[in-house]
Amino acid sequence: MLSRKKIALLLGLLFSLFLVWYLFLKKSDYCISFKVKAATGTIFQGVQEWSFAQSVSQKETYVTLEKKNFDFIKQEMNKGNTRLEYTWEMKSINDSVTSINVSIKDFNNSIYNRLTAPFFSTSFKVEQIKKIKSFKDALENHIKNFKIKIEGEGSSEETYVAYINLKSVMQEKAQTMIRNDEIITGYLQQNKIKIIGSPYVEIVNWNQDTETLNFNYCFPIEKDAAIVKSKVVHFKTIPALKGLKATYYGNFRTSDRAWFTLLDYAKKNDIKLDNRPLEHFLANPFNGGNELEWETKIIIPYAKK
Repeated sequence: MLSRKKIALLLGLLFSLFLVWYLFLKKSDYCISFKVKAATGTIFQGVQEWSFAQSVSQKETYVTLEKKNFDFIKQEMNKGNTRLEYTWEMKSINDSVTSINVSIKDFNNSIYNRLTAPFFSTSFKVEQIKKIKSFKDALENHIKNFKIKIEGEGSSEETYVAYINLKSVMQEKAQTMIRNDEIITGYLQQNKIKIIGSPYVEIVNWNQDTETLNFNYCFPIEKDAAIVKSKVVHFKTIPALKGLKATYYGNFRTSDRAWFTLLDYAKKNDIKLDNRPLEHFLANPFNGGNELEWETKIIIPYAKK
């Protein structure tokens, strides 16, 4: 059996190793964890939008150091002599709840914060709790503005459309559609081509690293419509698709929240998707009304085997 002296020596060594790790090797000074009823990607986008709002309202400068998979983002924040690092990690718990862990490091007062934060309500600790709470409150208010219903496996119908090809960052998809709406609807009206259904957005390419989109803004028309050549407006058949389907209720500006929900669902159920969503907008935003009643059908097709 080990003697008391050896046990004390071993415990002292373990405690010393812990202190070295805690004070000098641990990547953060303080961590804050909480849960939110939203997809990982919705929270990821929320972090970026909240950071921009902070830069305007609080004169804080945020630089993204690393981001991946819409569930991890590392930022550096500078304001005056203050330099902090925020690491956000999002983990989907189920179809509607995500766990968020925010690790915070103060480059100027790291050791002091590590020694005091677990035991005292220091200004650093109080300020960070207040700041992350403001993010959580803003995110929860945002989530109230839309609803998502996962329908599981589904299919879309084959549709013949007139379309224009557009490019934008994800956050400006709807604004890009609105800016170009008159181009395609004006062309169809001028050439007496009747629109016979609600518009679609067909994602051609979704670059998740740069958060950019190449997409077709489409209007269903008759297949036998008389076509007048155009350098901008084109025609095609959108094939019937089979994949994961959801219904989104809310402003079209944030319909990608349903994409993220479907991605989390697919990941949890080991389903491979071709990340090119097809959106079918069943409401006309130009008519106004309650945004929570604006309905969009969304399908992300299965990846080809």
